[in-house]
Amino acid sequence: MYRFLLTPRWWGINVFVLLAIPFCVFMGSWQLGRFEDRVQDHRDAGEQASAARTQAPRPLARLLPVDKKTSGKQATATGRYGKQLLVPGRELDDERGFYVLTMLRTDDGRALPVVRGWLAGDADTAKAPAAPAGEVTVTGALQASETPGSNGVPAAGGLPAGQTGAISSASLVNLVPYKMYDAWITLAEADPGMKAVPAAAPSDTGLDLKAFQNLGYTGEWFVFAGFVVFMWFRLMRREVEFAQDAELGLVEETPAETGATKVSSTSSATA
Repeated sequence: MYRFLLTPRWWGINVFVLLAIPFCVFMGSWQLGRFEDRVQDHRDAGEQASAARTQAPRPLARLLPVDKKTSGKQATATGRYGKQLLVPGRELDDERGFYVLTMLRTDDGRALPVVRGWLAGDADTAKAPAAPAGEVTVTGALQASETPGSNGVPAAGGLPAGQTGAISSASLVNLVPYKMYDAWITLAEADPGMKAVPAAAPSDTGLDLKAFQNLGYTGEWFVFAGFVVFMWFRLMRREVEFAQDAELGLVEETPAETGATKVSSTSSATA
């Protein structure tokens, strides 16, 4: 009854099933691993942020370049404040406002963007306190350059003079007359009259849309594997039922016999 499984047609079906199921399971497992990695990165980022608040600050040069391990760590830098910009459209404690961003010119000739604090309302230079004069040493959480359009950073351009949408060396190089660090810090204690801006988690470490996409793809691949098994079993059962009906005389001939009969009839008519 099951001899049909050895026919060329079923050999092709069986080989496809034997290849498709492991492939679907492999892809589902890989997507699940990607989701678990993102969950672990999220946990590590939270633990790192908690640990960074209690660790002693380190000189800026020792923490560069910024990566997942150094992002959020307390850094110190010494220099003199220079040009000041405002970063509009930033929320803190569910309230909309703006950052006060001031360039700290260090001894090596480069400038470090420093978020000195946050103020509520629309960006207004009249509201922003002036930076301290003279040489200062600042301490704050080290952050990587922002990418417009991600992690809540607006991508819109056309801002008024004295404002920037993203805190990044690529955006600031055209706005300030200094060489820039590819990093910035947010002060642990904001300057008077402003609120301190907490450090953001490193990119690709949160449970964002990408993480849940990985989880969704995991389910899809396992569903595909189950669907392949279901279709193989359904085709096999249909073939078995047809063979049983043929043995009982409920059908006159098999599909293969039908084709042979048609060919024979055509040959007879031609003769």
